[in-house]
Amino acid sequence: MGRPDLDRIFKAYDVRGVVPDDLDADLVRSIGAAFAVWTDAPAILLGRDCRLSSPELAAAIAEGATLHGVDVVDLGLASTDLVYFASGSLDLPAVMLTASHNPKQYNGLKFCMPGARPVGEETGLREIRAMVEAGDLPPADARGAVRPRDLLEAYTEHVLSFVDVETMRPMTVVADTANGMGGLVVPPVLGRLPVTLHHLFAELDGTFPNHPADPLDPANQRDLKTAMLDVGGDIGLAFDGDADRVFLIDERAADVSGSLLTALVARAMLRREPGAKIVHNLICSWIVPETIRAEGGVPVRTRVGHSFIKQVMADTGAIFGGEHSGHYYFRENYRADSGLIAAVVAMGELSASGGTLSELLLPFRKYFDSGEINSRVRDQHGAIEEIATELADGRQDRLDGLTVEFDDWWCNVRASNTEPLLRLNVEARTAELLAEKTTWMLELIRDRGGEP
Repeated sequence: MGRPDLDRIFKAYDVRGVVPDDLDADLVRSIGAAFAVWTDAPAILLGRDCRLSSPELAAAIAEGATLHGVDVVDLGLASTDLVYFASGSLDLPAVMLTASHNPKQYNGLKFCMPGARPVGEETGLREIRAMVEAGDLPPADARGAVRPRDLLEAYTEHVLSFVDVETMRPMTVVADTANGMGGLVVPPVLGRLPVTLHHLFAELDGTFPNHPADPLDPANQRDLKTAMLDVGGDIGLAFDGDADRVFLIDERAADVSGSLLTALVARAMLRREPGAKIVHNLICSWIVPETIRAEGGVPVRTRVGHSFIKQVMADTGAIFGGEHSGHYYFRENYRADSGLIAAVVAMGELSASGGTLSELLLPFRKYFDSGEINSRVRDQHGAIEEIATELADGRQDRLDGLTVEFDDWWCNVRASNTEPLLRLNVEARTAELLAEKTTWMLELIRDRGGEP
């Protein structure tokens, strides 16, 4: 590899690229060394997903860290939320080798500090990159050691602590882990519950031979939906490649949005701690803050993105945080996100309801949303300002992009940090109004912003 293009691989929250074009063992060794030295900790935790490149790159991280006198606790194959649990429970910094939902040729590194505190561009990633660019880290006098540690059983106990296992009723669960790391963590957790599990694509296979490990794409949920109807499933779970995100399907094979799951889990958390604060990002549905208030909680609105959610949770003491995108954060999980904890809490709510998942969620299905729609524009800032002028009669705020709220609909327009895109979300009280306002907003964006 020639001089690496660090601009391409260092993102806002992680490092990610194609192997070996963007990332190879030499570069990953340097990044691992820089992270280990930057943490100023005696040891770091290391987990990896099942991608074909992960064993070589994990060995490179371990070599870089130990060469500079830092011990490595090797967690082996792990989901990202298992690594967060390890960082929180052992109070050590950690690196997870994964490219999440990206195709098989990608890999990457996610970092956190002790207590699963996030490391992003504003909280250390910039300094780590500078150390990699400088390339002048001297080796330590004494080399660090690598020691394996298996935390799967402790993680399983931790996940199950969020539900009353003894009161759970039997149910049929269909889980699609897409040959990713959910294949490691789902069976031991659900195996402790009165569940008949139909597990699709359970084998860990970094070639992802059945479909991409990206459940946000509806095409990748077809197998799950078919299986739900075939076996009469009560609840369906779709995980991404590193198993930190989950998407739910009800017994009719209908989608359960991230906002609906956020509202459902928020209600459960507020029974555990009445009056607690719940964090939600600003493109969650109206139903989320409405549910939190109705249950006696305090909704806290924040920007999109895990580093913002976690920081606001720390600042406010919030018990739970949810994002529309399938990330769910729990204070008792070191404020880290876990799709599996969210799924188990939802199963507990379903069990207690005595009915079906669609019946349980019916009170939350009050509004209609567009989902996130991306448009390529020439001038992101200019387009947002012109849209603000056009929507001047609405209630506006600039917490994250531009949010404009009316009595019967609202919208948010945000600029992508990495591409010439505007991201649009619209919600309305009726399907007809949603269609009208979404069409109008897209015309505004594309007329004002233009194609680049």
